[in-house]
Amino acid sequence: MPSGATPIDPDEADDLIPDHIVTRAELNEWEQVNIIEGVRWIRGRKDVEFLLTVHCIKELHKKMFSKTWKWAGRLRWTMKNIGVHPEAIIEETEKLLADTKFWIENRTYVPDELGARFHHRLVFIHLFANGNGRHARLLTDALMNAMGVRRFTWGAGSIDDAGAVRDAYISALRAADGGDYAALLNFVRS
Repeated sequence: MPSGATPIDPDEADDLIPDHIVTRAELNEWEQVNIIEGVRWIRGRKDVEFLLTVHCIKELHKKMFSKTWKWAGRLRWTMKNIGVHPEAIIEETEKLLADTKFWIENRTYVPDELGARFHHRLVFIHLFANGNGRHARLLTDALMNAMGVRRFTWGAGSIDDAGAVRDAYISALRAADGGDYAALLNFVRS
């Protein structure tokens, strides 16, 4: 598994829909095709109120992974190497959504910092068994778009190696875990 990836436990792995997949590379390729449906579904949505709902969050994950995992769009029920306790997911998500609405209404942060903080908390909560980073990046981009701000580059403009991009992303998220958002703010626009 890639560095920082969330392990999939055996019960979750049993819910893999396509039975022809045997390698991580095949899984990644299959998921990427499915993710395009999520991109199509969320693209162009300009309603911030809708984007900042548990319904939207779950529906986007479902659109992104429904042809891959039976649990797509369903909240995580097991502990992982990251994330809040499964019983706290809804409460923490609702707090994040309320905080984000407050930040927007009160201009608490400049848009880039608001987006970075939203993204970090969504990943930190870790709502789903897998796909949280990809889901949170797509939802954050939709939120930025709805606020009239161009979407983030997520390191694509400064790093050529996908492994190095992932390492920089994980490192930036870990720094944000400690309250230091500088690396994440740099990463999202590099």
